[in-house]
Amino acid sequence: MEILVYFFVSLFGLIIGSFLNCIIYRLETGGSFLRGRSFCPNCKKELAWQDLLPVFSFIFLRGKCRYCRKKISWQYPLTEIATGIIFMLVFRIFFSQIFLQSVDYLNLAYYWAITAFLIIIFIYDLKHYIIPDKVIYLAIIVSVVWRAVSLFFDLYTEHEILEIACAALVSAAFFLLIVLLSHGKWMGAGDIKLAFLMGLVLGWPGVLVALSVAFYSGAVVGLGLMALGKKKLKSEIPFAPFLVAGTFIALFWGNELAGWYQTVFLLK
Repeated sequence: MEILVYFFVSLFGLIIGSFLNCIIYRLETGGSFLRGRSFCPNCKKELAWQDLLPVFSFIFLRGKCRYCRKKISWQYPLTEIATGIIFMLVFRIFFSQIFLQSVDYLNLAYYWAITAFLIIIFIYDLKHYIIPDKVIYLAIIVSVVWRAVSLFFDLYTEHEILEIACAALVSAAFFLLIVLLSHGKWMGAGDIKLAFLMGLVLGWPGVLVALSVAFYSGAVVGLGLMALGKKKLKSEIPFAPFLVAGTFIALFWGNELAGWYQTVFLLK
């Protein structure tokens, strides 16, 4: 029964991942994701239902459009697979029981919504070096509303909500300081908003773990790209993907990493 539940959760994640691909494309082109049929970005041919099966259509069509035979970007299946895996992990980590109370479903919906927002931000910033305001502002609003609702349902105490708010403000202030000191050369305004969202989602010390992972992984990848000649010292590297990855790592394994950090610090 448990395996069957995880299967359907992952399948639901694949479907949502396909929808996120649609949102990302229409954010790029300025179209509405609420209207209009999906179509091939190359030949503009409307896609049939069999062309829209998450992952499976990509495999069956061998990564090419059925109509114009142009290659389909790997972004589409990878986004779908990542969404399916993360949706399943969110369900597994936070909701080990199969039969949940109504408030648990609301909590689950919140974390799935945040997952969707973060995946959009990850891909969009990776491709365009910018975090779309429409997405980040909506994610922040959803998080603020949910924190207020969770206080009403006694999921958190007033002290815990205050800690979450402080984590968001301190994280945003830290990035604001970097932006001001570098005159916007090291970080952008979008990173400030994303850091604020991270604080709302993770609280303390989860946001510290996420930021540590983001900065360390960003430094390793940046140095690696320079070593391979792909980037130079002054080249721009999108940082939101590292922040998003750090957020997911802290969400799933933050307590273990925080404990490890404390152990290392105490040993020193």
